[in-house]
Amino acid sequence: MSELKNDLILKTLKGEKTERTPVWMMRQAGRYLPQYMELRNKYGFFERCQTPELACQITLQPVDIIGVDAAILFSDILVVPQAMGLEVQLIESKGPVLPNPIQTANDLTRIRVPDIQETLGYVCEAIQLIKKELNGRVPLIGFAGAPWTVLCYMVQGKGSKTFDEAKAFCYQQPELAHQLLQMITDTTIAYLQAQVAAGADTVQIFDSWGGLLSKEDFETISLPYIQQIVAAIKPHAPVIVFAKGAWYSLAEMAQTGAAALGIDWCTPPELARQFAGRNIALQGNFDPAKLLSPIPVIKKEVKAMLQAFGGQQYIANLGHGILPNVPVDHAKVFVDTVKEWHPTFN
Repeated sequence: MSELKNDLILKTLKGEKTERTPVWMMRQAGRYLPQYMELRNKYGFFERCQTPELACQITLQPVDIIGVDAAILFSDILVVPQAMGLEVQLIESKGPVLPNPIQTANDLTRIRVPDIQETLGYVCEAIQLIKKELNGRVPLIGFAGAPWTVLCYMVQGKGSKTFDEAKAFCYQQPELAHQLLQMITDTTIAYLQAQVAAGADTVQIFDSWGGLLSKEDFETISLPYIQQIVAAIKPHAPVIVFAKGAWYSLAEMAQTGAAALGIDWCTPPELARQFAGRNIALQGNFDPAKLLSPIPVIKKEVKAMLQAFGGQQYIANLGHGILPNVPVDHAKVFVDTVKEWHPTFN
């Protein structure tokens, strides 16, 4: 493997000082880039995910076009239920559909903890290819969905703003829910270990629907499984945990041994730092919709965010994925403003 020329993110994750704040964007490889749309018009979604050459090409686009400090693997959190034996359809502009969701104990017999090389070997191939093509320019971030978020889709069978059916499943059949969460966790641990073995420098756990749970429920249904994943991956690579909306459990998330916590835009930096403590990096938390503001406003707001987080022990990012209608030059201004910024101390 070639020596990393830009290891700012990895230094931050190790708790080391950096000469400037590192920056990347969630969903940076995707729909706001015309180069991505060209490929999207030619190939189906899972075809893009499952063809290592295409996944590689898409992963590299934002590194080349926007100049971010890390590449993030182009894939989807729903490759895990797929590998476990559930059918997953991705309908463009409509989102994911799982036609036969898990609802009863009997449904659990239809899924398994799979052999990762057999079911998700294409992801490992893509990672190897990406690392070769990156040639040490920036680190590569691997990822997976948190077990609770993956359960949401496996039980609800489609996207939702509230995932009431998934929550009802956990409240009405708690033993079954924990059995399913454990199966997802075991699969995810093996999957992330395979990603790291293939060359991922760090991994992020996305708990997109963590914030739909109360603090007590989050710490019963989601956090224990995230904790298992962090414990298993941490000896091999640093782990970033991003539980959108679950600000109330930042202190508990910081106890998992994660190297960084992602923060959404509803959580002020000072509060995040107060909850998470001083021994962990924070990542976030620019509102993706703000990238639609005029360029001078973006620059001013990005500088204010950087100042509030304080520059060290911090990775600049969005508070959730970039929106498809963000102009490419606005995304570039976000990245460039971070790269040029120097803290001012009053």
